[in-house]
This record gives sequence, C-alpha cells and structure tokens, in this order.
Amino acid sequence: MSLEGFFSGRLKRNFVIAIDGPAGAGKSTLARHLARHYGLLNLETGAMYRALALKALRVEVPLDDPSALERLAAETEIQLESGDNENRVLLDGEDVTGQIRNQIVTDAASRVSIFPAVRVGMVKRQQQLAAKGGVVMEGRDIGTVVFPDAEVKIFLDAAPEVRGMRRYDQIGQQGKPSTPPDEVIRDLRARDERDRNRADSPLRPASDAFILDSTNLTLDEALKAAESAVDSFLAKNSNGTEPQLA
Repeated sequence: MSLEGFFSGRLKRNFVIAIDGPAGAGKSTLARHLARHYGLLNLETGAMYRALALKALRVEVPLDDPSALERLAAETEIQLESGDNENRVLLDGEDVTGQIRNQIVTDAASRVSIFPAVRVGMVKRQQQLAAKGGVVMEGRDIGTVVFPDAEVKIFLDAAPEVRGMRRYDQIGQQGKPSTPPDEVIRDLRARDERDRNRADSPLRPASDAFILDSTNLTLDEALKAAESAVDSFLAKNSNGTEPQLA
C-alpha cells in the first residue's frame, strides 16, 4: 500500500502530529507546512493562551491571580479557524488574529499559561478541537499532556541565540519597531525559564518524541527532516518495518 493510500484511509480521521518546543523555535512554521503537506488541520494552541491573555489585559484581571484567570477562562469563548497562512483567532466572536501577536500579549500569555487551573481548561478545549478531525497541533505540552498518544511527536529546538536572531529578523520583516537582538534573546531565555520550570506541564520532550534541533539547519532542511519523521511512521504502519528517522 502506498503512503498516500494508507494516509487517506483509517488514520486520516484522527491522526495527530504533536509539535512541542521553546519559544521562537519555528513551531508555527513547521505546523503550517506539515498540515498542508499531509492534508491535516493546523491548530495553534499558543494562540488560545494569547487570546485569553489579551482578554485579561483588556478587563484588567491580574496576571498573577490564578483564581480570577480560571474564572475568566471559563466564561471566555475562543475559536480557532485553520487557514493557509495562519489560524484565524476569534475571542468571544471577535477576530483578534492581528492583536495577539504583539510583545505585550506574548509576555502576558507566558505568565497566564503557568497556572494549572488555566491549563486544565485549555487542554480540554484543545482535545475537543482535535476530536473533529486529524490535526497538527503545536505548543509546549502537546506530546506530553494534551495528546500523549499522538501518532507522531516532534520536539523542535534550537539554541537561544539562533532563535533570538530568527525572531529579530521576523519582527523586522513585519515592519514592527526594532528591538535590539540582545533584548530579544534575553526575553526568550526568560520565557524558556518560565516554561521549563512551571509546576504544571513543564516544557520537555516526550520520551518517544523525534528531537529536531534546527540550530544548524536551513528552513528547508528542518521541514524535510520533520517530513521524514512522519513518513517513517506511515511506512512502519503500512508494511510493518521499523522506521528510520532522519
């Protein structure tokens, strides 16, 4: 059986590719690519935390008050609509796709996401979204908590300095106010520290994840390596042989 025939059969309905990794690693780019390549939905879980953080900032809920944030999350409707280039994010029916990408909301989302009570509710929503069909889902704890049984798990990483410069270049390409590279790298390191040391669902690769370090890879090389990981899984399950990951 061909990979295409196998993939269009029984797996496509609930096939999950879980992508985890630190901030600035390129998870969103990788998720969009794999979703297009394999005909899956691309669901960016980080956008959900950003949307909640945006609402908290708007209604002035303290970002260090887990009880207030839990109540806010319970009464907030967040929807993700997958698109070719990026997800469309709806917050209580309002399209906030462009508003959740600024640095203030990004920093707020990192603070909001550390609380277990907030994460539990978000994880349930993410699982409900994925239940509608095969997905590529990226975040910090997709392969370890949200979908521990995902068919393919990828942990995408890169050195902080490399991630920082990539983020710096991205900010410049978007025509946003320039932030010094050392400040961008410092912010990423601080976010890494929060993500890796939070009490609930800390950032770490799943035991069976394919570790993809893109520090010395071009974008195309990283995408091809990820495709190889997925193709290896499909090959193993179509003919019974063990996969050979790139």
